[in-house]
Amino acid sequence: MKREQWGSKYGFILAAMGSAIGLGNLVRYPSVVYENGAGAFLIPYFVALFTAGIPILFLEYSLGHKYRGAGPWVYQRLSKKWEWLGWWQSIVAFVILSYYMVILGWALSYTYYSFGSQWGEDTESFFFNNYLGVTEGVGVLGGIQWKVLIPVAILWAVLFWVLHRGAKRGIEWASKFMIPILVAMIVLITIRGLTLEGAVKGLEAYFTPDFAALSKPEVWINAYGQVFFTLSVGFCTMITYASYLPKRSDLANSGFIVALSNCSFEFFAAIGIFSALGFLATQQGVEVGEVVAGTLGMSFVVFPQIINQFPGLNSLFGVMFFVSLLFAGFTSAVSLAEPGIAAIREKFGLSRKAAVNWLCGASALMSLLYVFKGGLYFLDIVDYFINNYGIVVSAILMVVLTGWVSKQVDSLQKHINDVSIVRIGGWWPAIIRFITPLSLAAMVLWNIYNEWMMTYGGYPQWSVNVFGWGLLAVVIILGALIQQRRWATEPSPHKEEVSS
Repeated sequence: MKREQWGSKYGFILAAMGSAIGLGNLVRYPSVVYENGAGAFLIPYFVALFTAGIPILFLEYSLGHKYRGAGPWVYQRLSKKWEWLGWWQSIVAFVILSYYMVILGWALSYTYYSFGSQWGEDTESFFFNNYLGVTEGVGVLGGIQWKVLIPVAILWAVLFWVLHRGAKRGIEWASKFMIPILVAMIVLITIRGLTLEGAVKGLEAYFTPDFAALSKPEVWINAYGQVFFTLSVGFCTMITYASYLPKRSDLANSGFIVALSNCSFEFFAAIGIFSALGFLATQQGVEVGEVVAGTLGMSFVVFPQIINQFPGLNSLFGVMFFVSLLFAGFTSAVSLAEPGIAAIREKFGLSRKAAVNWLCGASALMSLLYVFKGGLYFLDIVDYFINNYGIVVSAILMVVLTGWVSKQVDSLQKHINDVSIVRIGGWWPAIIRFITPLSLAAMVLWNIYNEWMMTYGGYPQWSVNVFGWGLLAVVIILGALIQQRRWATEPSPHKEEVSS
């Protein structure tokens, strides 16, 4: 099968940045920073970046580029018994895509609601009661919320169109269009935020370090979690994207650019976010900590409150913020779909259009679960378990496979150095073999300990068993079953191996 290619190195970097920069950069990062030592959090954050984030990013780049295939093909090249791991990761991305598109649908709705601040004064009640129509508990599904379904359907249609166009004409084009506009809007929002009354109060909350927090294990765990999730590693996206690169591609340089650009983006965006939070706290006469919220609360409750209080041009800045969420999220959604599309094309010999229709059609059907009035509960459970266990455990297995089972990590280091101007030293194989699996294992064990102490979110045990642990079991079983099918085609290699 002839392999698609990016139109340029610039296009690849923007696509990889688009994958990494998502909702977590804009609204998850500020709350994680504030709750984990504020300015002091940067210490474990950068430790995590250089001991897990960048090393795994390099690993996925080298795997995709050397073996020229999606995750399942790459893993079976390393060891025929491990193909299922690639399907595990690709299915995880498929599951995340199903609810990620629903959250983007909310952002599309709120772009419209920004005109005239249609959410009113009680933004919390508007979001949960009026817009989502949340039921009284996880056991009550309720009816379909049409005001959620319609924008979600629109975004699925756009995603189908982009993915049908392929890597160069679709994904690369969307990234070249959206990422520069996204960065420009965040710069404007940040500049405006810095001019607001109370901005200094917000920046003090952001930068003032609480070094005592560094003694808490959960702070370090959260740092690894933030870095890991924000770089889009662990679900074959970067493996697939790197497989579309030409033979001579500077993998190390591209990896550093993507990782550091992603981290710089969320650090800079947080300046604007905290400035706005300081403004809101000043207007309400409270401390900044009282207005900081989690991802959904920050996006759809707190920011509408900030926009309500804006001294002029409320609608403009509301539209800019929610379009920023849309663009950041959409480029990530594209990257969630691509690993599965590439994998089923290679495994079953499908055309790109057929692969997109099958995979995205199934994911869109799964999205319907979350547009019911009780869908928020299921979204929360699925998101927690698929991220904290589905992605992290598969990443542990990935580094164990490359570092210990197939023992290819040294060969992959040579491959990176053969095609890159910037050479990586012996520190990288050592980190992949020891530090990365141990740090990620600590994350998993910490989460299991918390689960043992109290059921996640206080949900009924049956709901956690079905939509949490049960879903993870289905993902693994599906991966094992698909492995039994013979390959209909093989990805085309480079004309000659770059390194053995």
